Amino acid sequence: MKLLPFLSVVLICSSCFNQKSKEINSNEIEIKSEQLQDTISVFNFSQLEPLLYTIGDKIVVVNFWAMWCAPCVKELPYYKALAEKNLDVELLLVSLDFKEDGNKKLKAFLKEKGITSKVVLLDDPDANSWIDKIDSNWSGAIPFTIIFNKNKRGYYEREFTSVADLEKEINKFK
Repeated sequence: MKLLPFLSVVLICSSCFNQKSKEINSNEIEIKSEQLQDTISVFNFSQLEPLLYTIGDKIVVVNFWAMWCAPCVKELPYYKALAEKNLDVELLLVSLDFKEDGNKKLKAFLKEKGITSKVVLLDDPDANSWIDKIDSNWSGAIPFTIIFNKNKRGYYEREFTSVADLEKEINKFK
């Protein structure tokens, strides 16, 4: 009988340790979140680049933005609404804020705005190189959005003015 409580504890602990965290890779993008992130992942461009492509059927929206960019902040509610309305669309917000701001200011900002979508911070000093790898026509200005699926890509160096404006562009990929 004394063995039963011990076995129960062992089984509970082993089930916790056997849970594996899901990794993001270029073949399967899992970037939705329903709660605020505990930490903001910091990527260089080579780590981010696989997230800019998909072989799946879902439409992916990647928005490059920063807290200091007024048009970026203005359109964030549209991305928030998009994520809440369109469960068939993957959303990734790529912050271009300073690395030092990541887990303090950026987390507080996202909490204040109620943003629960996946956010990563891009920290790569060679912007001239990675901007051209994303889109040779991109001047580097933000906000900048990429909408894509496995068959088509669209680049938008502009601010979206409403959820309807954003959805209009996404519908071109359906």
